[in-house]
Amino acid sequence: MIRTVDYHSAGEPFRIVLSGVPEIPGATVRERRAAVPEEADTIRRLVCHEPRGHADMYGCFLVPPDDDGAHLGVLFWHKDGYSTACGHGTIALGTWAVESGRVTAAANGETDVIIDVPSGRVTARVRSTEGRVKSVAFRNVPSYVLARDVPYRSARVDVSYGGAVYVSVRAADLGLSVTPDALPELIRAGREVKAALAPMVDHPDGIYGTILYDELPDTPDGPHQRNVTVFADGEVDRSPCGSGTSARLALLCPDGVLTHDSIVGTRFLGRVVDHTEAGVITEVEGTAHLTGEHRFTLDPDDALGTGFVLR
Repeated sequence: MIRTVDYHSAGEPFRIVLSGVPEIPGATVRERRAAVPEEADTIRRLVCHEPRGHADMYGCFLVPPDDDGAHLGVLFWHKDGYSTACGHGTIALGTWAVESGRVTAAANGETDVIIDVPSGRVTARVRSTEGRVKSVAFRNVPSYVLARDVPYRSARVDVSYGGAVYVSVRAADLGLSVTPDALPELIRAGREVKAALAPMVDHPDGIYGTILYDELPDTPDGPHQRNVTVFADGEVDRSPCGSGTSARLALLCPDGVLTHDSIVGTRFLGRVVDHTEAGVITEVEGTAHLTGEHRFTLDPDDALGTGFVLR
């Protein structure tokens, strides 16, 4: 029996596995990510792949934090494996930690939920009013620029880090716009850009995703963009992508707020809150909402086993 609780952050699913995962060895979260045993990875496939999930499913395993300075540790997963960072998941985890009572929170005000993820330690600042979570702003690991104006066909692309490595390209430079009806072409472009840039990027984590964006008229508070992030092997982020928002902030470094919209019209607000030698410190704000709870099982007579991915 595998128990999960499910949220969505700005439309992107996040499945938190509460029980049924065997122990994952390692002294730190990053070490655990590199040493997930087959028994645990079987659980990832079971709750991520069809028929219990889908090709764009996302979620996590809860693991011990690196030390007593954090409330919890987490391994983020998707259909192809394990990521180093997940902003929308951090927003969902902060919401869940307060709503479930895992972290005690005041009915009114802010509560910090400190989380160890493979890219480092992040803080989800949960804002509550009358006992209800209203928003979460997570403080990310340092974000920085890896390359600017790299030639790609007729376009110029940028590469930056926001907990994971992203290539950013203006959709119009590829003859596209960030709209749902263009999604097949956007996925194809995202995969092609990532494959082309991979040999050029010197980073131990490699390129995680491609951010295709439209530039919209500025708001009174700062720049306004709409994006779709194509990550892993062609997965599509329904949210504006939290770690991707941090990566965009490293490139833009706005004095005000980046209003970051998704392909489905949802929104994160991002800002640079500090500058360090390691990079800029960003804060990305959004909301997460409970969508359900599940008890998954695997029938030993089920020929499909842990499932399949139809894409």
